[in-house]
Amino acid sequence: MKNQELEKSFKHKLVDTIDYAPGSVVMKAILKQKTGIVAISSFDSGEALTSKTSPFDNLIQIIDGEAEIIINEESNIIETGHAIIIPAHARNIMMANKRFKMISIIIKSGYEDVSI
Repeated sequence: MKNQELEKSFKHKLVDTIDYAPGSVVMKAILKQKTGIVAISSFDSGEALTSKTSPFDNLIQIIDGEAEIIINEESNIIETGHAIIIPAHARNIMMANKRFKMISIIIKSGYEDVSI
């Protein structure tokens, strides 16, 4: 069941849908479409994702633990229940000084003007 979306029309406790793995970062898609992705990740203490940029905004919500998210060289400590938006094209690093789990939401459409 690796890299598969979560079952639809079924109740999930997201924090329990992914486990910590010693010395690892684990990622799993919750929803994955051409227009965006919702993913859940766990970071063991001492792990990090290297510096990167994305052409889209990325909403990060911490659902367990505490993350250090560096955006354009500015450090942010984000605790359980809090969120931060990484702006499009911003250089960012995610670090686990303590282990944590997070939800990441990237929406690839919506930059065009849509009228109702």
